[in-house]
Amino acid sequence: CTFTVVDWIDVFTRKEYKFILVDSLNYCIQHKGLICYAYVIMSNHVHVIWQANSEHELSGIIRDFKKYTSTNILKSIQEIPESRREWLLDKFSFEAKRSGRAKNFKLWKDDNHAIELHNNYLMDQKLDYIHQNPVKAMIVEHPEDYIFSSAKDYADEKGLVKIELLQ
Repeated sequence: CTFTVVDWIDVFTRKEYKFILVDSLNYCIQHKGLICYAYVIMSNHVHVIWQANSEHELSGIIRDFKKYTSTNILKSIQEIPESRREWLLDKFSFEAKRSGRAKNFKLWKDDNHAIELHNNYLMDQKLDYIHQNPVKAMIVEHPEDYIFSSAKDYADEKGLVKIELLQ
């Protein structure tokens, strides 16, 4: 799945907002039956490879993840020193009114760009794509150097999210 911020707005340039996503991923893993195999948080989108365990529905986890992160990121924008506060809130308010799909603010696009990974070739391809995102964006030289990614876990280091490694 890919979760994209409306209008591709660069929200995740602040670590505070990225940690809201990390905390939500870990919460969903611990309490909602999420199994996360890979992730990366970029400035305006998040890529994940995940599934729900047999006792849960992935659609419910996605709904809760997006609602929680949206609410808490918007709250954080209003509370922390944010130089773009008015502009960000205006953009998210406009998108809520334009789409009619949110009450006050709309952070996430509706589409999750879900792709079913039904073979090892596709899984390896998407795993590599996810981990190469920060390298291609010239944020880091090596995938495992990017803190907000599961690449560390695949390099035998401990990352921020409890990952199940793909075999």
